[in-house]
Amino acid sequence: MKRIAVLVSGGGTNLQALIDAQGRGEIINGSIAAVVSSSPDAYALERAEKAGIPGYVIDRRDYSSNRAMTAALVDKLRQLDIQLVVLAGFMTILTEEMVRAFPNAILNIHPALIPSFAGPGCYGLHVHEKALAYGVKLSGATVHFVSPECDGGPIVLQKAVEVLPDDTPEVLQRRIMEQCEWKLLPQAVSLFCQDRLKVEGRAVRILDCL
Repeated sequence: MKRIAVLVSGGGTNLQALIDAQGRGEIINGSIAAVVSSSPDAYALERAEKAGIPGYVIDRRDYSSNRAMTAALVDKLRQLDIQLVVLAGFMTILTEEMVRAFPNAILNIHPALIPSFAGPGCYGLHVHEKALAYGVKLSGATVHFVSPECDGGPIVLQKAVEVLPDDTPEVLQRRIMEQCEWKLLPQAVSLFCQDRLKVEGRAVRILDCL
């Protein structure tokens, strides 16, 4: 059984999707062992408490740099014997120490079809504002492995939704969360925990069940 840590900063809707999927038995061979927040005020910590999952705070304000915070986070995850790290609305850019500590074992969910609308500055509603301004007909979500390049790691899963003429950034954000993010992230986590994800260069191959 792989021990999973979910890293959060805010409301924790993707964390809740993972908790719900775990409750339905959909995360095979994995268990959420910890929720770690970059803010003591994150509502995600309340979601963890209600689900009986230990919560921890590594407050960005307590550290002089992202690198110092990343080092503290790596230490905590090692103490907890974590095998998979999931970024679920984690708003601090982690430095390369995290990727070195957990190579091909950090999953992130991004609210667009990478490589579109990705990279530095593309987070939250900004992503959907950019998609609407560009006039795309499809958007969606991507689960990818984390690499030193922001939003640049190998893609695990993607799912698209139609962009409708009257969409606002908020409406599009909600559709992508409900129809893409909350489905893709638990699926990718379960595949990882079953050892069914094989990284081959930039490609990720999904292996058949044994």
